[in-house]
Amino acid sequence: MPVREEAFPFAGPPAVAGVALAILGHPVWCGALLLVSLCACAFFRDPERHPPPDGRLIVAPADGRILIARREGEHTKISIFMSVFNVHVNRAPSDSRVSASLYNPGKFLAAWNDKASLDNEQVRIQLKTEHGPVEVVLIAGLIARRIVCWAVEDRQFRRGERIGLIRFGSRVDLLLPADEVELLVAPGERVRAGRTPVARWSVG
Repeated sequence: MPVREEAFPFAGPPAVAGVALAILGHPVWCGALLLVSLCACAFFRDPERHPPPDGRLIVAPADGRILIARREGEHTKISIFMSVFNVHVNRAPSDSRVSASLYNPGKFLAAWNDKASLDNEQVRIQLKTEHGPVEVVLIAGLIARRIVCWAVEDRQFRRGERIGLIRFGSRVDLLLPADEVELLVAPGERVRAGRTPVARWSVG
């Protein structure tokens, strides 16, 4: 399975040290360090994903478990919690163009805490689609301390394309125009980024 290049600083040093210890005759420490390297590679795995053919379907921007799926004022909000065992590459929920990518410093509350959406360090990716504005919020968690964002202003994304990466357990919020979408998921369900439909555009 493909692995993101961001894995190398975490997987490379223990792998090299493990090989060196094997040469020096320390098989137990060698095995431990190679296991650390393997876990780092597993965390940064980056499988290919293909969205469903129906262009009206909005796909999950992250792997994980649905925390929130409800209407809040003018938005339909879908929050996804990513554990350390999930793929952490985030994807565009719909064909879109980036209108803004805003970094907000903040706290590092546990990602399942409702206050994390407002208080935690995050990157808000505002997208323009033919149906209306969409916002993907990449939120750092208790362990996650680095958000990598590839969404820059005016960049075009196809549904399911990679837009970012959050390291070591975190949360992604998806905000959709409530009057333009039909919600397809409920809290507790598991979803896969770029693959699982979470909502459907009601027009088009």
